[in-house]
Amino acid sequence: MTDTTRGDRAHAASAAGGAGNRLSSMNTMLAEWAAGAACKSDTLIERFEQMGYSVRGKTKEEIEEVLRCPPTGPEGRT
Repeated sequence: MTDTTRGDRAHAASAAGGAGNRLSSMNTMLAEWAAGAACKSDTLIERFEQMGYSVRGKTKEEIEEVLRCPPTGPEGRT
């Protein structure tokens, strides 16, 4: 393996880590925004429920936590 190959791999790994951090940060921001919007919209709450996010009857902070995780499945599925 050459130094160039090692350097290229290190750069690629570093870039991938940065992308992961940006994605995580974006997901957090979107969860915060969506939770605030959902608190004002019964239609949005219903849509999240249909998508498998159990958010009905929860506070804004609780909705944020739910939206940071993968959905549990469409409403009615077990």
